[in-house]
Amino acid sequence: MEPVVGILRRGAPAVSITGLSKEEVGALQGAAALPDARVSLVLRDSPAGTGAVVAASPDDLRRFLSRLTSFHPALAALGRKIQSFLDNSFRSDYKLKCRGVVLDLGSRTHIMGILNVTPDSFSDGGSFLDPKQALERAREMADQGVDIIDIGGESTRPGADSVPEDEELRRVLPVIERLAGELSVPLSIDTYKSAVARKALQAGASIVNDISGLRFSPDMARVAAASGAAVVIMHIRGTPRDMQKDPVYGDVVRDVAAALAEGIELALQAGVDPEQVLIDPGIGFGKTFEHNLTLLDRLDELQALGRPILLGTSRKRFIGDALGISDPALRREGTAATVALGIERGARVIRVHDVAEMARVARMTDAILKQARNENY
Repeated sequence: MEPVVGILRRGAPAVSITGLSKEEVGALQGAAALPDARVSLVLRDSPAGTGAVVAASPDDLRRFLSRLTSFHPALAALGRKIQSFLDNSFRSDYKLKCRGVVLDLGSRTHIMGILNVTPDSFSDGGSFLDPKQALERAREMADQGVDIIDIGGESTRPGADSVPEDEELRRVLPVIERLAGELSVPLSIDTYKSAVARKALQAGASIVNDISGLRFSPDMARVAAASGAAVVIMHIRGTPRDMQKDPVYGDVVRDVAAALAEGIELALQAGVDPEQVLIDPGIGFGKTFEHNLTLLDRLDELQALGRPILLGTSRKRFIGDALGISDPALRREGTAATVALGIERGARVIRVHDVAEMARVARMTDAILKQARNENY
């Protein structure tokens, strides 16, 4: 099995490596023992095999990595992989191009506000089905500082049935057309149907948020590429109708990362600009309670893919399960905890129902992390 690299943000800057061979372990020990290596190496055994944690200052860590390729042939590929991971993990210059609007994701956490124009979404179904109510809510979110408004015309809650294309379009197009002419905030179309995405983009949307990771509609990637839209590639196991029927993974983070990497490749092959791609681990989409918590805790490992992370945990069932709260509207505090942790683990965009409250959580978390970076580096 190929080694998997992760970053440890708590404590000293460190790289975590799992799945090392005996030869790689021996070579790594030898390199770390050099007089001027200036790194701390800790080996750990797990059911997945031998792992290691290499801790050092960022400069010393990069210097150490540059020497691995010449120290031992077994470490050449590993050194390049760790270097690529570090470059992606410490990258702070992500800019998302949304058909004329550029969002500086490196400057602060951005807020994607949820606008469900559906009768049956799990949390706010029916609240904004009327176009007038939807428009009022969108304006309210804009006043609260939302960065993106995500408009969906089909519920993708667990067990939900598909909605015909004409009905989905009937729900979303009037809202997109009106908002595109009124607000400067980029609009996202939350759909896995390429025909819906095409018409929504023609109406003024500039982002395609596809829960299927570009897989349910074979031409979705080409539609996005042709329009110059940004793309959110999300992970799902199964379909909304059956995704919660006993989802099983080997290692949920590795499996999700592999699927997202495939989705990124689909987008790039279709001509989507890599700087227009975001990734979403799909919290709650074909995952158990434990899977969701593991993905949150190890979210930073997805930074190795080199694309900004969008995180959608807002009011979801796993929060209710943790807190014993059945009413989604009462899960704001639990959502806030996941937002703060998600940002600390590398999320650049947070998809939420409660824009004003979660924007404040994001700003506070950003301030803490900025101070910590200034002190550590």
